[in-house]
Amino acid sequence: MDSQQVRLFELKLAEIYNRTEWLQYELPLQQFVALFPIEYKAGRPQRPDMPEEVDLDRNTRLAIMVAFREAFS
Repeated sequence: MDSQQVRLFELKLAEIYNRTEWLQYELPLQQFVALFPIEYKAGRPQRPDMPEEVDLDRNTRLAIMVAFREAFS
């Protein structure tokens, strides 16, 4: 597990949160980041599932997937 990669992913999630205004009204930043825990399988990070608690729009979902790919590639 590379803590730098995890931290980079968290920073990218914070960027997504800050530019998505409606998210800021729904939940705090720490709770948003906590919705996407990184789990490892056979030493490789697994893409986080999209949470059911928050109904994310398509653009936000795509931004999260891009952030994951950029952080862990």
